[in-house]
Amino acid sequence: MKVTIVGAGNVGATCADVISYRGIASEVVLLDIKEGFAEGKALDIMQCATNTGFNTKVSGVTNDYSKTAGSDVVVITSGIPRKPGMTREELIGINAGIVKTVTENVLKYSPDTIIVVVSNPMDTMTYLALKSTGVPKNRIIGMGGALDSSRFRTYLSLALDKPANDISAMVIGGHGDTTMIPLTRLASYNGIPVTEFLSEEVLQKVAADTMVGGATLTGLLGTSAWYAPGASVAYLVDSILNDQKKMIACSVFVEGEYGQNDICIGVPCIIGKNGVEEILDIQLNDHEKALFAKSADAVRSMNDALKSILV
Repeated sequence: MKVTIVGAGNVGATCADVISYRGIASEVVLLDIKEGFAEGKALDIMQCATNTGFNTKVSGVTNDYSKTAGSDVVVITSGIPRKPGMTREELIGINAGIVKTVTENVLKYSPDTIIVVVSNPMDTMTYLALKSTGVPKNRIIGMGGALDSSRFRTYLSLALDKPANDISAMVIGGHGDTTMIPLTRLASYNGIPVTEFLSEEVLQKVAADTMVGGATLTGLLGTSAWYAPGASVAYLVDSILNDQKKMIACSVFVEGEYGQNDICIGVPCIIGKNGVEEILDIQLNDHEKALFAKSADAVRSMNDALKSILV
């Protein structure tokens, strides 16, 4: 199985590293426009093989898409990262042109690939990748919900003082500081609702911390985070390549699901060898439905900025 990662920056390189040492793919190609950058990252990762015991072949190339031919999955991380005080939405103008060009180039050499979009604003870039190419909707996936859900579980684990891997929780809606919806009502610790352990006040703080999880890290690091995003991408790619059919919140194209149409937004999906194999219908309460509708409106308004690009 072959995976191409376009963009060898922090997120892309971390994704390649996790995919390699977990043996998720037999081959990983890192591609970047900066001369020698992807080659250097790939060589550095390969030099870990004898110490970590992996056999994945990792290579790097400078803007040569022919080396990506035959990729089963292509991950797009390219674009500028957030700086402190910058919203994901502010990246639309710059990153839209990059994502459109990258998507067109990878499809020349891997026409049947599944594309995972990481570039921000992620919901809008996922929509752009779908609309500008005509690729079937099951093969274009935005990974934001996987990352947001991971952060949600982390904050719940801190509040509960229990292992994050014993917690089940999901974030749906747009991948933005004001648009994501942590589903506190449905979160559980080993099958027991977290509402049995945490007060409403604590749960609201957990939800608030989750929503600004990325911005918090950007403020601390001076740039976007990379360890959790890279690992979240690898987790999603693993479910695709190994047909694990995991339920993962992903940004996908909806046509009537959750009362929405013609946008890509985070919803619970079954992810397998065909990409998005099913969108699950979770019964939201009236409050959650209202939040989801508001989130969808915000995502749709950002998509309006793409009109000139999609003409």
